Formats: sequence, C-alpha cells, structure tokens
Amino acid sequence: MTEPTPLNEQIATVRQKHTATPRPDVASDTGTLPRAEVRETHTAVVFFVGDRAYKLKKPVDLKFLDYTTVEARRVACEREVALNRRFAPDVYLGVGEIRVPGDAETPEPLVVMRRMPAERRLSRLVREGAVVDDALRAVARLLATRHASAPRTPDVDAQGTSDALSSRWEASFAQVREMGGEGRVSEGVEEVERLVRRYLAGRERLFEMRIEQGRIVDGHGDLLAEDVFCLDDGPRVLDCLEFDDHLRYVDALDDAAFLAMDLEQLDAPDLAAFFLARYSEYSGDPAPPSLQHHYVAYRAFVRAKVSLIQARQGAPDADLAARRLVTTTLRHLRAAAVRLILVGGLPGSGKSTLSGALADRLGVTLLSSDRLRKELAGIPADRPAPAPYGEGLYTPERTATTYTALLERAADLLSRGESVVLDATWSDAGQREAARRAAERAGADLVALRCQVQDEMTAARLEGRTAGPSDADLGVALTMAAREPPWTEAAVIDTGGPLEAAVAQALAVVRPHDTGPLVFRRPYMEPD
Repeated sequence: MTEPTPLNEQIATVRQKHTATPRPDVASDTGTLPRAEVRETHTAVVFFVGDRAYKLKKPVDLKFLDYTTVEARRVACEREVALNRRFAPDVYLGVGEIRVPGDAETPEPLVVMRRMPAERRLSRLVREGAVVDDALRAVARLLATRHASAPRTPDVDAQGTSDALSSRWEASFAQVREMGGEGRVSEGVEEVERLVRRYLAGRERLFEMRIEQGRIVDGHGDLLAEDVFCLDDGPRVLDCLEFDDHLRYVDALDDAAFLAMDLEQLDAPDLAAFFLARYSEYSGDPAPPSLQHHYVAYRAFVRAKVSLIQARQGAPDADLAARRLVTTTLRHLRAAAVRLILVGGLPGSGKSTLSGALADRLGVTLLSSDRLRKELAGIPADRPAPAPYGEGLYTPERTATTYTALLERAADLLSRGESVVLDATWSDAGQREAARRAAERAGADLVALRCQVQDEMTAARLEGRTAGPSDADLGVALTMAAREPPWTEAAVIDTGGPLEAAVAQALAVVRPHDTGPLVFRRPYMEPD
C-alpha cells in the first residue's frame, strides 16, 4: 500500500505546479498567459490563479492552534468561510479540495475565494501615499456595524473581563519565553510585562463597565491592512481569526485597535489615530484614551509573537519586525499609563492656570479643590467667600472633607482608566500621602508638580485677581508660605514666564517618554 504523501510535500508540489503553469483560460492585457502567485503565512499557503485564490492550511502545531490532521484543517476551512462571510460575503465562495497521487483517499481541504485586486489593498495604498481617509471611514463604519449586530452571550462577555485579558497577555509572554524570543527582543520585554500588569491591576471597574455597555463582541480578531481591500462599492475585510473563538471574543475597541496598530507599522500613525477616532464615532464608544493605547499595545505584542514564529520558520527580517513591534508595544503602554497628577503651590503661583492648560493638552479630567469646596458648601463656584486663614470655608475640618472628596472622585475616575489632574495647594503632607495611597490602590502613577514664582509676582497676581473659585488673598498666601512644609518629591515648575513654557516643563515630567502623535482623543460627538 502506498504511503500517503505528507502535506508539506503536497504543498510543495502544488506550489511548483501552479507557479510554473498559468491558467490557460485567463490572458493578460499583453496577450501572454499570467503566472500564478504564491503567498505564505505562518499558518497557510495561498495560491492565486486567475480570478480565484486557494488557501491551504499548513500542518503545524503552534500551541494556540493545531492543524496537524486533515480533519482539523477541514474544520478550520469551514469555519474560515462561515466567519469571514460576515465581513465579505461575496468573496468567500466555499470549501474545495485537492487530491494528490498516492493519497487519493484523503483529499486536502482548501478555502476557495474570489481574488481581490492587489492594487486596491489598503496596505499598498498607504505605502504609495494614496489618500485613504474615505476608505478608512468606510472600514470603520463596516466594523462598527458588524460589531453592533454581533451576538452577545455570557461566553462572549466572559472574555471581556480584566482577568481574561490578563490571561491572554500572560499566554503571549509565556509563548515568547518558550520560543527564546525574549533574547531576540530583550529590549523592553520586562517593562512591557510590568506596565501591563500595573494597568490591569487597577482597572477592574473599567472592564466591568465595558461588559455592561455591551462592548464585548464576536469580532474579526486579526484586522490587518494587508487583508482590507478598498473597492468602489465598499471595503472587503478578509481573513478573520477562526482557530479559537475565545481569541475572537474581544472588546470591540480591541478589534479596531488591531488595524490602528498595523497602520502604525506602515509608518502612518496619523491614519491610525484617524481610524480609531472614526470607529469611536460610528460605534458611539466612550472608551478612555488609555484603553485605546492598551489595546494597540496588546495587538502589537501579538504581532511581535507572530513575527518570532515566522523567524523560526525562516522568514527574512522577521526578527527585526518583532523588535519594532515590541518598541511599539512599549510606546503605547507608556502612553496608556493612568496618572494621578497633583498640581500644587501657594495662592498666586499659577497652579490653577497650569492645571487647566495641562489637562487640556493631555485630554484628561481636571478636578479643582476650590470648586469642590464651594460645591460641598452648596454655593456657586464663582461666588466670593473670603475668610482669614483657617476660618469660614477654610477650617481644617472643611479642608479635610474637601481633600477626601477630591481623592474619592479621582479614585473613581482612575478605576475607569481616566487620568486626572488635581488642582489644590497640597501644602499638607498628610494629604499628599493620602493621594499617594489612592494612586497605588488604583494602579496609577503619581506625578507631583509644585508651581513656584517670585514673591513679587505672587503679590501682583493676587492683588489683580478677579472674583472666582479661589478666595485666597495676599495675607492668606503669606501665612501659608510661613507654615508650608517641604515638598521634596514634587518637581518644581517655574510659572513666572509664558504659560506654554510652564506647560512644556510639566509635560516633560508627566510624560518623560515623549509619545508624539500617539495621543488619542475622544471624537467630538454632537449631543442627542
């Protein structure tokens, strides 16, 4: 009895046959017969012949998938067709099969597809510098529409918890270590692990809210620009993840973040931010920017892992791609870090002005002790309530109540993935210690900034101040200055010059790793 031909040899035979023999019924514009093309990934080989594409699964066991049997490959092909018809129903034609002499009783399954025009591939358009804004809008709208209609089940929701996301990260860390990948991408991997664990440790409430909002979906799972085709009648999105449902059950924003990550790898960070903003707009997603960055980082690390697999299979430049992807992972994790930013200083030091400008530049929430103090007293923020130091609204008891409420509100925002700027004097060491503990409980980075100017400028500012949330006058400022204990852990910000100069000083402390265009913002949405 003839031994079955191993699939690797079958693939080699089919590859040789198709690349050498063009389809006789398809002619090119020049009258010559076109040659077939072959593309290879870490899990499949695709043959492009005429107006069709045929995808064979590789007989590989990569731990996260096992295609070593014909039956497993057949199931994978059937799943691929069914799942991808959600995004490109007219492209996935069905499951076919091939037979190789010597193994006639065991046909090999393959996915049969309508061939897409290579010149309309999104990755190619981006590399060529084409204007793709409309195409990205269409892809964002398609993805948001498919996410909106995706079924929600307890099994799907279970993959949206912080524990589930943590498990996926930890599995990737383990796979990279098992492949010896930490040696080839050693720069930054330890910091990646530390930043991931810190972010997830304080964000249970954020992920609970995502589940409550119905944001966990059966999505695409592998959204790459290489698999998006921008046709005149709308985009076709191919090649979703079919080998593990749980890896496809993700936060919808996580799904969209994959394409944003890939656009960055094509040196188009502005397009990445544009696409995520359009997706958030079409899906009505209120996610904080920190979550967008975290998911882009997650997708970059997944691709780094895939690049390491490809490197082991002999793919050229795969190690270089893995290192670049780990660098992308780090940049976004640093940008995703949730921060509690204390901006303090004596009355007249410019702390409120700097706080507002800094919060606006970072796109984060600003909380003011002056405003909160009057809110708790039941009076408008701009109504004057002057009093000597330690009296009226400024007794030690009222001040303690104000700072406690300030940190409680901040803690709630931090748990939701929102960074916060807290505008207050922070002249009491006990209050600063309470802020440190609140940040630690929330897995947030504490950044302390102390505004400072010369005495004569403080006096001039206070004498010329109009009515507002703060009631402190020069007498109060002088009393506080005499009693103020050292705040050695705070970075001193000189607010005596132009505001922009002070903001630049503060940003250098808040974001020591400059993220440049990586700042994501929520899109503006018209109220209902």
